[in-house]
Amino acid sequence: MKHLIVAAALAATLASALPAAADWNGKRLNVPRDQWLSPTQMIEKLSAQGYTVHEIESDDGAYEVEMSKNGTRIEVHVHPATGEVLVGYDD
Repeated sequence: MKHLIVAAALAATLASALPAAADWNGKRLNVPRDQWLSPTQMIEKLSAQGYTVHEIESDDGAYEVEMSKNGTRIEVHVHPATGEVLVGYDD
């Protein structure tokens, strides 16, 4: 139970630190591949926001990124063309 409370507190803290969520309205993205940022460009964009990217791969029409900031590690979906975090994209 103690671990669950700590995890929830960390998630809430991290959520407030994330960039503004992209407006995807619960729909799957359909961005043509030629409009996607390259993985290198995506890493540069997220690094500029203070994140350390550990892994990046494509998943369900978006990038799935495992990254950390201030010692907290998270896994999020990121819009492939804009680099915006898609909160709740694949829930």
